Amino acid sequence: MMRSLFSGVSGLQNHQTRMDVIGNNISNINTTGFKRNRVNFHDMLYQQLQGAARPTAEVGGVNPREVGLGMSIASIDTIHIQGTLQTTGVQTDLAITGNGFFVLDDRGTQLYTRAGAFSLDAEGILVNPANGMRVMGWMANEVDGGFTVLDVSRPVEQLEIPVGGKDPARATTIVNFACNLDKRIPELPENPTEYQIFRSTWATSIYIFDSFGEAHTLQVEFTRVPGNPNSWTAEVVVNPQNEISTNTSVGFGEDDPEAGGATVFTLNFSNNGTLISAVDEDGNESGGAGYVQMFVGFDVPDADLNEDGTVFRQNFVLNLGEVGGFTNSMTQFAEASSTRMVEQDGRTMGYLDNFRIDQSGIINGIFSNGTSRVLGQVALATFANQGGLEKVGDNAFRQSNNSGLANIGASGVAGRGRIISGTLEMSNVDMADQFVDMIVTQRGFQANSRTIQTADQLLQELLTLKR
Repeated sequence: MMRSLFSGVSGLQNHQTRMDVIGNNISNINTTGFKRNRVNFHDMLYQQLQGAARPTAEVGGVNPREVGLGMSIASIDTIHIQGTLQTTGVQTDLAITGNGFFVLDDRGTQLYTRAGAFSLDAEGILVNPANGMRVMGWMANEVDGGFTVLDVSRPVEQLEIPVGGKDPARATTIVNFACNLDKRIPELPENPTEYQIFRSTWATSIYIFDSFGEAHTLQVEFTRVPGNPNSWTAEVVVNPQNEISTNTSVGFGEDDPEAGGATVFTLNFSNNGTLISAVDEDGNESGGAGYVQMFVGFDVPDADLNEDGTVFRQNFVLNLGEVGGFTNSMTQFAEASSTRMVEQDGRTMGYLDNFRIDQSGIINGIFSNGTSRVLGQVALATFANQGGLEKVGDNAFRQSNNSGLANIGASGVAGRGRIISGTLEMSNVDMADQFVDMIVTQRGFQANSRTIQTADQLLQELLTLKR
């Protein structure tokens, strides 16, 4: 009878533990990124009253006689199934669809979480505002030419989004032309009138930028070459509206066209309307390498003189397209002349106005000068056994001996899920499931208490036999 008492006690204790777990699940039903727990029981020790006997020629085998000594907790598992996603509209709120955890830095210790309710602190660092843990990832590095690259093979670092930070001005280095010149435009007569000159030319312009970020007007005027139906002259001028000349010059084969040089070159097309070559006034031809390009230089107004006392000049490439190309090249078809796809790579200075986080976790900064630049990328971690992670509170987990090492990398790669901005993952606790489990646990506790009461009554009867 003492065995039944202790078995009942073990049932009470462990069903109480199970009720504690259920209570914790229900209390966190609205906790962002919470993963519910589940309690599993198993039977405990057995007292063997009689061992098993094998069959003989005279009698059959005998099964063992064993009395159980109660039950205990086999495991308390964390159920890492996906929680429901809720849209918040806050761009720093992040949720993960699929496997993975956000990586947090807690005073030098790496922790992991599914709760993505992040924000920026006073220094522009992406953090968990509840505890100040910093979200980890990779910052983009600037390389030559003003471009940025991400190296996700480096160790993770804190992510800084400097809202209001500056994007430096960038001088124009290349201007791409993909215009069409109307083959139907008439050639210039020997003594043209102003109207005939107007009808025989086509001009297009675009803003370019110097190293200070100041805009200048680049104008290119095309004119039909008399007697040659597939050739046009192109005159290049920077700031034609200014009273003081910028000494624009153009040429091929010179990286630095000198001031006072030629401003006109000739474009040649084939009979099917595609570009063949460009020839400057010195007879140098561009197009042999498969692309037609001319070098342009101009004096930058209000700039200091160079160390040798010369005027500061800026040079850029005028890219007219691929030889024989259609899509991104100059063409000559019997369609209206156009300025389609005229672009350049310079910009004025700008400020970081806003940012966006895409499904790969890449943070794109949006600047007031119209540019968009990669600032960094949020890292995700996966584990061979995510059920082996230890809960440390604050919606965070830490690595354990049975979780495996953290495999940190970019989202959407090697089985990692994707990141959705403006969304939070809710708790995966199912209230109906927990209430049913609560009823079952309550009945189990009551049944074990009845076992103790009944065993006590049996002992009481035993004690009264002598009366």
